Amino acid sequence: MKGDTLQILVSMIIYMTVIIGIGLYFAKRANESSENYFLGGRSLGPFVTAMSAEASDMSGWLLMGLPGVAYWFGLSDALWTAIGLGLGTYLNWLLVARRLHSYSIVAGDSITLPDFFSNRFKEKNKIIMIISAVFILVFFTVYASSCFVTVGKLFSTLFGFSYQSMMIIGAVFVLVYTYIGGFLAETASDTMQGVVMIFALVTILVIGTAAAGGAQVVLQNAKSIPGFFEFFGIASPTVEEGVQQVINGQPQFGDSGSYGLYTILSTMAWGLGYFGMPQVLLRFMAIRDSKELVLSRRIATIWVFISLFSAVAIGIIGRSLFPIALQTQGAAENIFIVLSSNLLPSFIAGIVMAGILAATISSSDSYLLIAASAFAKNIYQGIVKKDASDSQVMNISRVILMTITLIGIIIALDENSIIFTIVSFAWAGFGATFGPITLFSLFWKRTTREGAIAGMLSGGIMVFFWKLVLKPMGGIFGVYELLPAFIISCILIYVVSKMTREPSEDIMKEFELAKSRAK
Repeated sequence: MKGDTLQILVSMIIYMTVIIGIGLYFAKRANESSENYFLGGRSLGPFVTAMSAEASDMSGWLLMGLPGVAYWFGLSDALWTAIGLGLGTYLNWLLVARRLHSYSIVAGDSITLPDFFSNRFKEKNKIIMIISAVFILVFFTVYASSCFVTVGKLFSTLFGFSYQSMMIIGAVFVLVYTYIGGFLAETASDTMQGVVMIFALVTILVIGTAAAGGAQVVLQNAKSIPGFFEFFGIASPTVEEGVQQVINGQPQFGDSGSYGLYTILSTMAWGLGYFGMPQVLLRFMAIRDSKELVLSRRIATIWVFISLFSAVAIGIIGRSLFPIALQTQGAAENIFIVLSSNLLPSFIAGIVMAGILAATISSSDSYLLIAASAFAKNIYQGIVKKDASDSQVMNISRVILMTITLIGIIIALDENSIIFTIVSFAWAGFGATFGPITLFSLFWKRTTREGAIAGMLSGGIMVFFWKLVLKPMGGIFGVYELLPAFIISCILIYVVSKMTREPSEDIMKEFELAKSRAK
């Protein structure tokens, strides 16, 4: 191993050691009770709430997937996605955060999302809880696999190691410290990782712009490529068998593609996903004082807008500096790594690229923990063994952690996997399954249990049906599956709720109590 590569590796090992130390530090407190393990005892401050929510939300696709889209297709696809995500972030903190925090306490002091939905409708047979837990298990397993793909690509690109071996080592590392420390370790490390991520993005943005000769040079290069720097157009790389063609050292592009209103709405629909993201919603439930959510919202919104802008710009800058370095769509997701390793001193490059590791770890630990809690707390203790002790619940959750990790590893074995594609499917799944019912549960007291079940099932199933059956047909069916699935879920919640008996007086009173406490 060369000296420069060794320095990068050393700095990343130091980073990983710090993360493990955080897990060990919080291990004792986390294991005091299942509430501490899964929700941190509702003790999060505003800065930790904001930073851990956004770091766990964005994952490795922020530093690899989104810049890769910008490098491959140009501005429009990445920018409209970023705008949708930015607006979704702000509206979620503004509309949902305080009401959910209040309602989760009123509704049986719920400590998981399935708990909240089940308690909200005062279920006896726990159907909503089971549906919620199953969808969380399915989509978070897919989500975790995208994080493992990120780790595999990172280390195989940097050090030339086997993709599969690096992916497995990364997955095991995440499993170990999530297993030890639970939610408190996760949120503390996510906060640090959020700082590392934004430092990495801004550093590469500034250094990359300077190395390219300034913003004007980057813009000139982007505008010289048909559709690459347009709001309503999209670049079309000329490919053969998935590989972009290069002539006389220049990457080849076809004519600019159109990027109309329908496509923009489809892309911006990413923002709808926030209303159903368990890893973000849990932070709303875990803050120590709902009044502090105003500060959290400001911190989160600023972090997201800076990070998303930087990620999109990095892809554009990368095409200017390294126009033919990455010739497949999958390889394009390595542009952040290429820029870091070529423009920065080795040790600093290692710290910056730890940002990718930070993004990946901060998300995958959330996915694993929430999925495990969904099974252990909601299915095992809620259905199978209602008298299960706290220690039994935590033991079961750790078995599930290992199981999900194994399945995620199997899904991630293909090194040609495109991170952005995997994330977009899981994001749609959560957004359509939980987004509409979260909003209706918090803001429409006439929502019934039957309406909730219909909405969750239709949203989750439609994501699969639209993605696998309708979307391949193209045309009007080419829209991002989250948008139609979200709309269909909303319609069914409303229609079925109107067709069924009004909620009980107890549910109505609880709704009004939560509403008054959220003011």
